[in-house]
Amino acid sequence: MTYHIETERLILREMRITDVDGMFELDSNPIVHKYLGNKPVKTIEESRIMVEDVIKQYEERGIGRWVAIEKYTGDFIGWSGLRLNTEYNMNGFDAYYDVGYRLKPKYWGKGYATESGKASIEYAFNVMNLPEVYGITEVGNEASHNALLKIGLKYVEDFYFEKEQMNLRWYKIENKRYGKAMFRMW
Repeated sequence: MTYHIETERLILREMRITDVDGMFELDSNPIVHKYLGNKPVKTIEESRIMVEDVIKQYEERGIGRWVAIEKYTGDFIGWSGLRLNTEYNMNGFDAYYDVGYRLKPKYWGKGYATESGKASIEYAFNVMNLPEVYGITEVGNEASHNALLKIGLKYVEDFYFEKEQMNLRWYKIENKRYGKAMFRMW
């Protein structure tokens, strides 16, 4: 499946194996992983496995995170987008769609997480017709907390994620149009 979404300043597209170097630069940076359990990757092979996993998600689940490219420069700035999470139970959910983003520090504070997140929510509701989308941050990550609120998600609650031993925040946004077309009388 091919994805190509444009916002004012970004191109969001499917992840490709050629993105391994950009993903390694992103995920090997300890600053990027400050609020992700402090587990940066150590080898390019770890990044290759992550990219291959996202490509597999496109094939098996019809969705996965997208590469974020800055239009003006053509630079790989990170990733953003949706994912169907079925790997582990999170806050009582076995399967849920979440919106997320991870950007190189050079691109923090420019509104790219919000811009790409809004495009992701529009895709979720207008193309996929999802009933809701969730978001997750670590409790101390105020920048990500604020970005999720700007995207339109509402804070629900804090919870403890046993698997990673982390205090997390749970967010949700509902598709107000969900199902309306399905119940139309003919």
